[in-house]
Amino acid sequence: MTQTPPVTPSQPDAPAHTPGSSDLQATRIVILGGGPGGYEAALVARRLGADVTVVELHGLGGAAVLTDVVPSKTLIATAEWMTIADTAAELGIRVDGAAGSTSQKHHVDLAAVNTRVMALAAAQSADIRARLEREDIRIVMGRGRLDGPSRVVVDTADGQPQVELDADVVLVSTGATPRVLPTAVPDGERIFTWTQVYNLTSLPEKLIVVGSGVTGAEFAGAYNALGCDVVLISSRDRVLPGEDADAANLIEEVFRGRGMTVMGRSRAESAVVVAEGDDKHVEVTLSDGTVVTGSHLLMAVGSTPSTEGLGLEEAGVRLTPSGHIEVDKVSRTSARGVYAAGDCTGVFPLASVAAMQGRVAMSHALGDAVQPIRLRTVAANIFTAPEIATVGYSEKKLVEQGSKYVTTILPLSRNPRAKMLGMRDGFVKMFSHPEAGVVLGGVVVAPRASELIFPITLAVAHRLTADAVAEAFTVYPSLSGSIAEVARMGHHRGE
Repeated sequence: MTQTPPVTPSQPDAPAHTPGSSDLQATRIVILGGGPGGYEAALVARRLGADVTVVELHGLGGAAVLTDVVPSKTLIATAEWMTIADTAAELGIRVDGAAGSTSQKHHVDLAAVNTRVMALAAAQSADIRARLEREDIRIVMGRGRLDGPSRVVVDTADGQPQVELDADVVLVSTGATPRVLPTAVPDGERIFTWTQVYNLTSLPEKLIVVGSGVTGAEFAGAYNALGCDVVLISSRDRVLPGEDADAANLIEEVFRGRGMTVMGRSRAESAVVVAEGDDKHVEVTLSDGTVVTGSHLLMAVGSTPSTEGLGLEEAGVRLTPSGHIEVDKVSRTSARGVYAAGDCTGVFPLASVAAMQGRVAMSHALGDAVQPIRLRTVAANIFTAPEIATVGYSEKKLVEQGSKYVTTILPLSRNPRAKMLGMRDGFVKMFSHPEAGVVLGGVVVAPRASELIFPITLAVAHRLTADAVAEAFTVYPSLSGSIAEVARMGHHRGE
C-alpha cells in the first residue's frame, strides 16, 4: 500500500475548539460517516464529555465493515482454510476413501460462504451500533452534508423531514468507493466491483481480475484457492507494484505455481458482457487488441474519495485535485472546526489509520493531550497466501532518500516451526542503520504475517536497535524465532 505523506493546510495556530472544563459538556460534535474513523472518534469524543452525533447512510461500521475489510477478510479466511486443506496429504493426513492419494480436492459452497460472510459483517455492524448507543451517542441514519463549517444537514434514510445539526466541531469520515471505468461498468451479475462479489451463489467458471494492487491480488488469490480458474491482468511489470520487490515477486511465483494466469504489462481498455443463456460471458479488451474471455470479471482499479455533494468547498474545506480532503497531522482541514479522517483524506487507506485519525482529531478538538500521527510506524498487511506485512521505511524509500542501511533476510523455510507446519514460501527481512543499529523497517512474508510483524513494529515505533530485538527471548520452536534470528544477523560489532 502506498504511503502518502499528509499535506499541511494553512491553519490558525490555535486549535479549532479548545473548551475548558466548564463548557466541555456543551461541546457539540457531529461526525459524518460511521466507519472506523467515525465511530472511533465518537467514542473518544464521548469519553471526553462531548455531545456526539454520528450520521451514517448505510450502517455502523461503514464500508470497512459492511462491504470491504470484514467481508473480504472473512472470504479470504475461508480460502486460507482451503489452501491448508489441499496440502494436508503432505503432512500424512488422508481423506476417507482417498487412501494413498497425494492430494485431496475440497469443494466450496459459495452461497453458504457468502451467506456467512455477510452475516458476520451485519453482526459486527450491530455490535458497533450497540456500543455507541450504550455510550449515549446519537445516531442519525441518512446522508449528511455541510451547510457551512458549523452546521450539518441530513437527508434522512427513512424519508422523514431533514435534520439540521449545529456543531462546534465536525469530523468528515465518509470513506471511498470503488473506481468505475466508463468502458467497464459493473452490473453486479457478470462484472463486479469488490463490494458486489458477495452476490455470487456459485463459483465462477473463470474469473478475470483487472488490477494487481492490494485488492486485486487479495481477491485473485482467494478465488484461486477456492478452486476458481483465475486470470489476473496487471498493467505493471509485476503484481503488487507498490510493495517490497522481493515480496511481490514471491507472491507472483506462488500465484503462477497454483495455476493462476498472470498477465503483466497488459492494460484493460474495456469490458462487455456478450451472448445469452449458457453462453453468456465477459470479454475484456486489452490495449494491444487482445481479447480475454471469462465467465465473470472483477474490477479492482482503485477507489475514489466519497467527497462529492458534501458542501466541503463551500464550507472552506480544501480538496486535492483527486478529490481527497487536505488534512494536517492532527486531522485538521483548512476550515476552522472541521476535521477529516479515513480514506476520504488519502493519507493511508487502512482502517487502522482511519481510526487513529479520528481519535487524534477528537483529542485535539477537545483540548486533550495528543500526539500527531507518525505514518512511519504504521504496520500494513496484504492478505494473500502467504501474507505480506510491512512497517517502517521500505527499501525503495531508503534508496530514494539516500539513507544508510543494511538488509538482513532469512527464508521462512529455514524456520523449524515452519518446517513442521509444511510452510515453504516466505521470509523475514529487516532494515537497520549500519552504525547506530536502529531498526528502520521490516517485511514479513508468511502465513499470519499480520501477527508476526508486531515485534518489528514495536522496534520501529520505539527506535529499538536490532541487538535489542535479538536479545529478547522467543519460544522454540516458533515462527517469531525468525524475527530474533534476522535481528542477530544485523548485529554490528562495536570497536
